[in-house]
Amino acid sequence: MEACTLTAYHCLAFVWYFFVSYSITLVRTEDRPSEVFPYGGQWKYLTVLNLVLQTVFYGVSFLADVLRLIKKLRCVKCVISSRDLLFSVLAFPVSTFVSISFWALYTYNRELVYPKSLDGIIPPWLNHAMHTAVLPFAFLEIFATPHRYPTKKKGLILLGFASFVYISWVLWIYSVTGEWVYPVFALFSPAGLAAFFAGSLAIIVCLYNFGEFLNRMMWEQPRDARP
Repeated sequence: MEACTLTAYHCLAFVWYFFVSYSITLVRTEDRPSEVFPYGGQWKYLTVLNLVLQTVFYGVSFLADVLRLIKKLRCVKCVISSRDLLFSVLAFPVSTFVSISFWALYTYNRELVYPKSLDGIIPPWLNHAMHTAVLPFAFLEIFATPHRYPTKKKGLILLGFASFVYISWVLWIYSVTGEWVYPVFALFSPAGLAAFFAGSLAIIVCLYNFGEFLNRMMWEQPRDARP
């Protein structure tokens, strides 16, 4: 994309994600169904955390574009490095994982991830904004501008750490409330749940590698030879 077009796109994407994130806060908590417990608020859901992540990412991207346009080269390098790290390690793999895993479980049995009772408090457009629109946004970003990926070791360590933090948060909530963040977790034994988490981690690692592959193919970026 041309610099001005890219700046406008990142600005619109930032405004969109900010709007969606704000809209989530307007959901009437007093009308929540019995399946939704108050502990942890909305911050226990990966979907909501992803919205905040995307808002931050596109905000940083917009800032990088503006700094580039006004030729603040000393500042822009640091911001672009932060943008690329955010996108490669978190923004792309998490958004694609959220969308794919949500709709896979929803298609199999929506009660496992998004009970029908939520339809009364979350409008369909907001559901699709959270779980559908994030996917094309992620791919469009790859085609819009190149991103420098970190070394494989660094990228996977950071992604693994972020995954560990979220899983720990989910387990902590269960230890306090006796309730699972997502109903699907209640189906598993401890060993089965560990296998489920391991499988989810494997999927998100594959998505990280897929994003790196697309970025390299699109922009002919050579793979970093460092370990």
